[in-house]
Amino acid sequence: MVSVDVVYQKVLAIANKEQRGYITPQEFNLFADHAQKDIFRQYFYELEQFERKANSDIVELLEQKISAFEKYDQVAGLSANWGDVSLPPDIYRLGMVRVDYGITGSFKTAEHVKLSELNAGLGPLTDWNYSRPVYTMISSSSGGSKLRVYPYPVPPERVLLSYVAEPSKPNWTYVVVGESAMFDDLVPGFQDFELHPSEETLLVIKILQLAGINVKDPALVQLASLEEQRKIQQEKQ
Repeated sequence: MVSVDVVYQKVLAIANKEQRGYITPQEFNLFADHAQKDIFRQYFYELEQFERKANSDIVELLEQKISAFEKYDQVAGLSANWGDVSLPPDIYRLGMVRVDYGITGSFKTAEHVKLSELNAGLGPLTDWNYSRPVYTMISSSSGGSKLRVYPYPVPPERVLLSYVAEPSKPNWTYVVVGESAMFDDLVPGFQDFELHPSEETLLVIKILQLAGINVKDPALVQLASLEEQRKIQQEKQ
């Protein structure tokens, strides 16, 4: 975790020092959400790159940062009719899907297949059954995605999902004292950053970048970009 208040105070201090004006809580919360998502999604790109380079130290560090968002065997919402499974609202990347049909006596790991690959009855390697379930990704009525599991599980049978969750949206909450916003973590909706503590500086930098873009201040953006590059190079050494 990274304190949302600590980050906000550092952002304000640097902005004031540079005479860039006041960044409101509303602006900060928007920038903070964008910055956290950017850093989080970069983990996966960098993980792929360093796995190719066989850099085990960086791979281990990135896996450690991602592991904080991994959720295992979460019971999924299941339709009673078509084997449809609702995806959790916080899902970022789906990992393992397991199905408990009851009759098999244990959970079976479902294999992901394309709709065009649903060739039941064409042979033991392409067939799906209670011992070898499969699932496809389909569109939901709300415009998102959901799973369809074959054979169809029906309640009380269960489907368990393991996945990487997206971090919760940070929110600096406050009360107004006089004409000033004073930090108060007891206000409903308060949320710290969920990234690894080592990301505090990078969060400050990225929020400053966004603040600089917002006020059309290229000097502040350039300063923040140089700091970000320096930090990234230090981590890779």
